Amino acid sequence: MAEERPLARVTCTAPVNIAVIKYWGKRDEELILPINSSLSVTLHQDQLKATTTAAASRDFKEDRLWLNGKEEDIGHPRLQSCLREIRRLARKRRSAGNGNGGGSSDAPPLSLTYKVHIASENNFPTAAGLASSAAGYACLVYTLAKLYDVDGELSEVARQGSGSACRSMFGGFVQWIMGEQADGKDSIAQQVAPEMHWPELRVLILVVSAEKKQVGSTAGMQTAVKTSPLLKHRAEAVVPERMAQMIEHIQKCDFAAFGELTMKDSSQFHATCLDTFPPIFYLNDTSKQIIALVHRFNAHYGKTKVAYTFDAGPNAVLFTLDDTVEELVEVAKCSFPPKDNGEQFLKGLPVTGAALPEELLSAVVKDPAPGALRYMLLTKAGPGPMLVEEAGCHLLGADGLPRSIS
Repeated sequence: MAEERPLARVTCTAPVNIAVIKYWGKRDEELILPINSSLSVTLHQDQLKATTTAAASRDFKEDRLWLNGKEEDIGHPRLQSCLREIRRLARKRRSAGNGNGGGSSDAPPLSLTYKVHIASENNFPTAAGLASSAAGYACLVYTLAKLYDVDGELSEVARQGSGSACRSMFGGFVQWIMGEQADGKDSIAQQVAPEMHWPELRVLILVVSAEKKQVGSTAGMQTAVKTSPLLKHRAEAVVPERMAQMIEHIQKCDFAAFGELTMKDSSQFHATCLDTFPPIFYLNDTSKQIIALVHRFNAHYGKTKVAYTFDAGPNAVLFTLDDTVEELVEVAKCSFPPKDNGEQFLKGLPVTGAALPEELLSAVVKDPAPGALRYMLLTKAGPGPMLVEEAGCHLLGADGLPRSIS
């Protein structure tokens, strides 16, 4: 047998995804099996991503985890589920006679008895309604899979960390099939179309708040499943048809139909939150102002040129096409004038300033709310998780500790 390596390190990145057909409610809490299928757009990692380094060494005394530079409890049940499952798949692959671990088939095998150190960071606010857990768990699973030389159906593993993480295992447009089996083996993600299928599509995120939400998604779902008749009706009677419709709209690049269905599904998701007892309020006054603004914008043009969706938080995600971006950005700036606090107000993809027609301004911009938005971020559809191989990319040093404290 070849000599075992003293240290192996792998670094990967993974994307955020935004659901246009929402996932809300589980039929199995432990395996994270949903009561309905869902569909999302994977956002580009140039703007939003999680980065994770995983290292394994014979010198490590215990498994350890750092999130955004701070050491956290690695004993979290969902994290342990992912770690346990990847190690199981690695053992299975080894027993079949292939796979060395550590990301290189030429390297000596990585001992499965080694403890691992994991460091992960986001380039966006955690727990602020921007699907940070989806990117984080997708990145964790993809990185561990590369470390242990595991392949196969990784979306099923990522799902056990955070449900929507399974959709971040692919780029472009992705469906999470709810599945029917009790063991969850058929509850997996599949790509509907790659990111370049609809190159004109743009995504403008309006960050209303980066604060942690009062009712977390897990608790909110549990209460909704127990108390909301509307949620049950939605899962059984509404979502199956909407999934088929949304896939068709995406395949045809039909923005008007895609946008209208996206808005309707967002609103119905939040209606189920209100139908929950006690009711859950994820939207705030600024969120409602954004909804009204989008409808005025579309009414002015007599067609759907912009669409909104809101996850479990007040931040808005607006979809539009590249020929509408400049006007939309200017309308948003006029409606929510930025505070002059030195922070860049528009982040992400560059936008050329546009002079707005007076009739558009008067029809769409009503009662401006200065300072209501923290910032805006422009992005587009992007690829799934990626291995990073640049020198100096690792979050952990050669000693297995975060570089900031190495």
